[in-house]
Amino acid sequence: MPKSAGRSGAAHPMMVNETVIALIRPKPDLDQLTEQPAEAQAAARAAVDASDGIGTLTSYATEVAFPVKGTWKNPAIGSARADVVLTAPEAGLPLLFIEADNCTEGAALIAAKFDKYARFFKQKEKDADGIDKPMWRTRWTAPGCDEYERVHPPVLLVFHQVGKRSAKSQIAKVADLNRPHRQGRWQSQAPEHGRIASRGCLPSHAASRCVVPHRSAARRAGRRSRPRLAVFLSVVRTLKGR
Repeated sequence: MPKSAGRSGAAHPMMVNETVIALIRPKPDLDQLTEQPAEAQAAARAAVDASDGIGTLTSYATEVAFPVKGTWKNPAIGSARADVVLTAPEAGLPLLFIEADNCTEGAALIAAKFDKYARFFKQKEKDADGIDKPMWRTRWTAPGCDEYERVHPPVLLVFHQVGKRSAKSQIAKVADLNRPHRQGRWQSQAPEHGRIASRGCLPSHAASRCVVPHRSAARRAGRRSRPRLAVFLSVVRTLKGR
């Protein structure tokens, strides 16, 4: 798995693993399953025939610091850490930040992370050419100013229905709390004349997916997983079309 994902064996890192696997959609080797039950072979064949995933393991990095002060190697206390950073320009996703939640944290804690993201995006430093640039641009390549300066790179929130909180409820609560960061601001001298200013916004999209924790549960949960996994992947395809 990507560096540091699942290193501690704790629930959250393993959930990050699940998110990465769901995006990559690795194809099983059918030749290795000839002695498995017919149902398992059929499921593997369906996975092989399904659409390709996004990127490879090298496309993903986990626990990436976003310094609000300090440096990349020594971020200041209070800096955010992205659960996953995906760079897959060959798949139409030059840069995507991903946050994964297992429906155990309060919505306010999740939304607060966007305050740190917003602070990070204001940081600038000199690049190799000696020109001051947004700090994130000194590390990643992304489209030009019109698309990724006016509006910051997007964040995908993935809610795994593991904890007792409802994923649907979490999405709604975080969306409401996160509204100041993701919506434009009305600029006008009179109520009837104005426009929405989106400069500095942080686009965020949310999706849920079902986690099958044990192989023995796969057949029981497989049919329930597909609709939510389809919603998750459709959101990612929408981001690819930005």
